[in-house]
Amino acid sequence: MPRYLELIFNLPLQQAFTYRIDEKGEGCIGKRAAAPFGRRELTGFIIGETDTPPAFCMNRPSLTKGKAESASCTVKPLRRVVDKEPLFGRDEIELSAWIANYYLCSQGEALAVMLPTGRRGISYSGFSADELDRASSAPLSLSPEQEAALQAITGSQQIFYLFGITGSGKTEVFLRAAEHYLHAGKSVIYLVPEIALTVQTAFTIKQRFGTLAATFHSGMTGSERLSEWMRIKHGEARIVVGPRSAVFAPAQNLGLVIIDEEHDGSFKSGSTPRYHARQAAMRRAARCGAALVMGSATPSAEAWKLMAEGRIKRLDLTRRLSGGSPPEIKIVSLAHSGNCLTDELKTAIRETALAGRQTILFLNRRGFAYFYHCKECGYELLCKHCSVSLTWHKARGRAVCHYCGYQTFPPVACPDCGSVEAGFTGFGTEMIEEEVKRTFPDLRVRRLDTDSVQKKGALEEALSSFRAGGFDILLGTQMVAKGLNFPGVRLVGVVFADTGLHLPDFRAGERTFSLIVQVAGRAGRFFPDGKVLVQTLRPRDPIIAHACALNIEAFFKAELKQRQEQRFPPFTRLIHIVARSRDPGRADNAIHRLSALSEKLLPAGADILGPAECPLSIIAGNHRRHIILRGTDMALLHSAARRALTLYEEGKDARVYLEVDVDPVSLL
Repeated sequence: MPRYLELIFNLPLQQAFTYRIDEKGEGCIGKRAAAPFGRRELTGFIIGETDTPPAFCMNRPSLTKGKAESASCTVKPLRRVVDKEPLFGRDEIELSAWIANYYLCSQGEALAVMLPTGRRGISYSGFSADELDRASSAPLSLSPEQEAALQAITGSQQIFYLFGITGSGKTEVFLRAAEHYLHAGKSVIYLVPEIALTVQTAFTIKQRFGTLAATFHSGMTGSERLSEWMRIKHGEARIVVGPRSAVFAPAQNLGLVIIDEEHDGSFKSGSTPRYHARQAAMRRAARCGAALVMGSATPSAEAWKLMAEGRIKRLDLTRRLSGGSPPEIKIVSLAHSGNCLTDELKTAIRETALAGRQTILFLNRRGFAYFYHCKECGYELLCKHCSVSLTWHKARGRAVCHYCGYQTFPPVACPDCGSVEAGFTGFGTEMIEEEVKRTFPDLRVRRLDTDSVQKKGALEEALSSFRAGGFDILLGTQMVAKGLNFPGVRLVGVVFADTGLHLPDFRAGERTFSLIVQVAGRAGRFFPDGKVLVQTLRPRDPIIAHACALNIEAFFKAELKQRQEQRFPPFTRLIHIVARSRDPGRADNAIHRLSALSEKLLPAGADILGPAECPLSIIAGNHRRHIILRGTDMALLHSAARRALTLYEEGKDARVYLEVDVDPVSLL
């Protein structure tokens, strides 16, 4: 039994700490343990064990003579061991070290985000020997394109991209590839971006694979997540489906990683460690000798460029296979419309209902109205803690900040000049819901956004009910835009296509294009009569025009040309560093100091954007300042950033917090 154990903690500290093993001797690599840390007791992760005392004790006379530690070299014992059996092993430790190194965080922070939380829940039984054969019976026959893609994916361990229009059968290829690797005795990780997609995909996979399947998503309790984790670790579950954190599942003998809707920004973590599931998947697949297949109707700019260069093998699917065809898409101008629903969209909704079919209305903005403005003096109602407008939520009777959660009653008159010519403008999903119900009182309407699915099971119930024809119109945010497959949908209405088009972020156009194409793909998947109406104030905008023409080649030709001229990814690599503090002066001083340190260390050809205020300059009372390190050689850029951050730590201001984002997907 080892005498000493090495622990790391979920803290921004670049080191491990040595403790004596607990009295019961239960501590070992892979378990969590409670240990004294200063005046606190923290739970850490055991990543090493040894019989050798820490280096700072080695020269103590009492130890060199074989005696116990001296008073001046006391190694504290663990208080208690949390887990009955290890949660992680050497592979997870190695992956956490890689994440810490690449994403410039501590290994403890990396390992913490990889592991499930909660106590062990109910136990699951294993699967019978014939269960895989029973689960693998797939009723659908493959098209020649699907068959060729499947043969490629199962024929070699490399990186593939399944590029196909919405409804072209990408999911069936993924499932057949999974079957192949499961039959070979290997495991599969299947990543999806949204919780709505997790639910739908998990249902499909569990129908196909029974208890071989395990699910992870944020709607699960800690004990449910831990129970699934242990089933995977024990080899009872060999196909794992979930959002980005599922990439860390302890799948045994990994053979295949699938990333569905690869373009989606939710694969990138928004908090430390700011990892991208795509990068972590590439690392795991390469280390395990597993195949990696990504898929989307709208690839990311990075993936599109890699396919063009031949570094990712592109596999095309060009036809809808369920009797449908690409929908008719029409741009409708909002310029002279006095309403959020144009007459043309209203007519189409009524015609769809009369035909016994269903409508999806998409607006990527929740709440009722989002901008309070005084016509007399120009006053704007902003959050007390953030530099953003409050959104009017009529159902709650409050104006709400979507960044920090601050709420207040809206003023009845302008707080500055007293004018009654002030109020909220713009429209969100609540207003659209009210307008649709007023216009079509005989139709059944359901709103689907994060405000309406707070209760557990509400999302699954809403999607199941719509699929079964339980209501006529589904109105929602991006929850309804991607991956969902409803046979009865004939019409899709994009209520306002311009929502994110002109955000101060170089990916704004790419995100807008992708959302329009994805939501349009919900129409006409089973019948060749799908129709999409895209309402916009910018009907001649080339991004909207390319999206409505489903012309991805033309979009990326223009987008990549612009990115290359402006030296943005995928032609360069970025490291985004934000300094935030309650004191704006401290934030300014910190970011200027870090900028000066970085400038001295940057390699030739690299540069710094900033320092400057972030586009969202205040969030939750914290003033935000940023710099962006930009270069073509990531190894050199990364090395410079690490050195600059190390030098910054030597005299850092404790009241300033740094956010470090390697390969950011947003610069807001």
